[in-house]
Amino acid sequence: MILCPRHLPALLSAVATLASVGVSPAQVLDIPQPRPDGFGESAANRPAENEISPRVDQAVARGLAALARSQNADGSFGETQFGRNVAVTSLACIAFMADGNLPGRGVYGENVQRGLNYVLQHCTESGLIATPNASSPMYGHGFAALFLGEVYGMTRGGGDTDQADRLHRALLRAVQLIEKSQNDEGGWRYNPIPADADVSVTICQIMALRSARNAGLDVSKTVIDRAVEYVRATQNADGGFRYQMVGGPSAWPRSAAGVSSLYYAGIYEDRAIDGGLRYLFNTALPGRGESQAIHFYYGHYYAVQAMFLAGGDHWARWWPAIRDLILRLQQPDGRWEDASAGPDYGTSMALIILQMPKRYLPIFQK
Repeated sequence: MILCPRHLPALLSAVATLASVGVSPAQVLDIPQPRPDGFGESAANRPAENEISPRVDQAVARGLAALARSQNADGSFGETQFGRNVAVTSLACIAFMADGNLPGRGVYGENVQRGLNYVLQHCTESGLIATPNASSPMYGHGFAALFLGEVYGMTRGGGDTDQADRLHRALLRAVQLIEKSQNDEGGWRYNPIPADADVSVTICQIMALRSARNAGLDVSKTVIDRAVEYVRATQNADGGFRYQMVGGPSAWPRSAAGVSSLYYAGIYEDRAIDGGLRYLFNTALPGRGESQAIHFYYGHYYAVQAMFLAGGDHWARWWPAIRDLILRLQQPDGRWEDASAGPDYGTSMALIILQMPKRYLPIFQK
């Protein structure tokens, strides 16, 4: 880009204005930005043509700015009954990281750092990551361990030595807790004890284990193999997945979680995956159903991952549909509302979905 000196003041003013809503100077000037620490440099992890549009960029910039404004003074996110817990905080930080921000680095690096501090403050000696009053703590634990795994993997423990050591210890203990609390069926449920299990909590733990393994930690193959057996056992004849091993109907949000579970466990070609993908197209293709159905953002968070990992025609058909739907649901203030879990949760999930093609996060790379 060649700049005329007499245009420089106006250009700098425009840059400052856009930066105030979350658009970085590099984006304004169209300067290529390196991917964090070399992640995603393979051809498979570069955005394809037309995957990211100016409209998506603008929506993401507004959403990230709105999310940053809602962060609490203690670094947490959320104000509902689901708020100020490690799950919503971790998802919000993952949304920032999906734009290339890391603790202390990037436009929202400080927001990620504050969120990381909050999560680390709630890492217990037992390995459980949860606030003292958390209900169903293994949900939050799974999302928090995923967040720690992504931070550790993308920074390789670099930067502040004390924080790197603390991060590694917390992640290691979190993984060990997951491994110890797997039940006899091969899954996990609300509490860190090997009692019962369900698909929804199980996918959280599988993703956390995959992130930790990507980051270089040892993860038990036996634990993963047993988790695969559990997920397979929850699939119905229609290709969808039920909530638990006991009989029950299929539903698309947990079916998206079931398919994603198999992918993150290292299963890439399988009849169970084929059946699950068909079920999702038949029941949940964006634009066909109610946009505020129960577990809407939860379901599409996993569905977009499943379709991205499936690739090919699955991704080519699904991505434009979910992209356009999420864009239509953005509120004038830049946020996305979730009726049950609040705007911080809805905004975080929507931003993660919209930024999937960026492929910054190791967990979302091929």
